[in-house]
Amino acid sequence: MKILDTFFDAFDSLRGLFRRKSDPQGEQTGLLARLLPVTLLVLIAGILILGFLWSSEPDSFSPVLEAKRLAGERNDPITTGYITTAAIIKIAETLLDKPGGYLSNDKLPPGVLMDNIPNWEFGVLTQIRDITLAMRNDLTRSQSQSIEDKDIIIADSKFRIDSESWMLPPAESEYRQGIDALYAYLTRLVDEDKQDGQFYARADNLNEWLGLVSKRLGSLSQRLSASVGQQRLNTDLAGDAEAHQSTATGNVVEVKTSWFHIDDIFYETRGSAWALSHLLKAAETDYLHVLEKKNALVSLQQIVRELEATQATLWSPIILNGSGFGMFANHSLVMANYISRANAAVIDLRNLLKNG
Repeated sequence: MKILDTFFDAFDSLRGLFRRKSDPQGEQTGLLARLLPVTLLVLIAGILILGFLWSSEPDSFSPVLEAKRLAGERNDPITTGYITTAAIIKIAETLLDKPGGYLSNDKLPPGVLMDNIPNWEFGVLTQIRDITLAMRNDLTRSQSQSIEDKDIIIADSKFRIDSESWMLPPAESEYRQGIDALYAYLTRLVDEDKQDGQFYARADNLNEWLGLVSKRLGSLSQRLSASVGQQRLNTDLAGDAEAHQSTATGNVVEVKTSWFHIDDIFYETRGSAWALSHLLKAAETDYLHVLEKKNALVSLQQIVRELEATQATLWSPIILNGSGFGMFANHSLVMANYISRANAAVIDLRNLLKNG
C-alpha cells in the first residue's frame, strides 16, 4: 500500500511536469526539466522491482542437513544440542542475509515502504528470542541453582535489541554478535576437554520451552481470530474465586483487529510459524530418546505438520478479510485454524512429557 501511494504521488508530479509548457517569454523548460521525469520514472520502477524481489519469503531447510553441513565445515562431532543450536544460527542468519537483508529498521525505500516482510521478520525474531531465553534458563542448565552459560547470556541479550533500532546500536550488528555468541557456545559444546558447554535434553527442559511456544501460539491465534470482530465473555479470572486484577473490566469484551493491522498479524504469524517449525524439527532429533520414551514423537511431528501448512503459497495479492461465512475468504481465520490446532497439539505434548 505504501509503495502504491508513493507511485501515485510521483505520477501526479510527473503529469504536472509534462503539462508545463514554455513560459510567457517563450523560454524552453531546459534539459534538466526533460530529464527529471525520466529519472523519476526509472527510480520508481527500480524501487517497485526491488520491493517485489525483497518481498519473497525464504525457503525452508532441513535442520539435520544444516547441522551436518556446519559440522563438516568446522570439523565438529554432532552431539546433543548441536542440531538445535545450528538451527537457531541458520534461522538468524537467514533473517539477516535473505534478499534485501534485514528490512525492519530500513530508513530508505524500498525497505521503509514495505511492511509484510518486516512483520515476518518480527515473527522469526520472536521465536529466536524465546528459544535463546529457554536455553539460558533451562536447556543449558542442569538445575535451577546451576550457572547460566556465558555465551548464551550474550546471545539472549543481543537478540533482545529493539528490532527497529537503526543506529546506536544498529539491530543487524547486535544480532550478528548474538550469532557469534552461538558459534562460541557451539565450539564449547563439542569440546570434550573443557566440558563447560552443555545442552541437557530432558523432558522437563523441553516442557519449559514448549510452555513459551504455547503462549506465543495462543496470542497469535486470538489476534488472528479478532479480524472479524467478536464479543467475548471475560474469562480473565476464571478458575480462581479469590483472584483479582488491577482494574475492573466488563463481563463482555469487544475484540476486533484494526483493518490496517490485519496483514501485519498475518505475516508475523507466518514468520513465527516458519521459524518454529524448524526449531521443532531440530528438537525432534536432539530429544529423540525422550520423545520415544514418552511415546510423544508423533505428537511433535503433528505440530510440525500444522505449522508447515501455514507456509502454503498465498495466491491473493492482498490479505482478504471476509466475514466468517461470507462470500470472500478470510485468510486470517484460515491461519488461526492452523495455529490453534498446533497450539492444542503443543498442550497435549506438554501433558505427555509431564505425565506420560
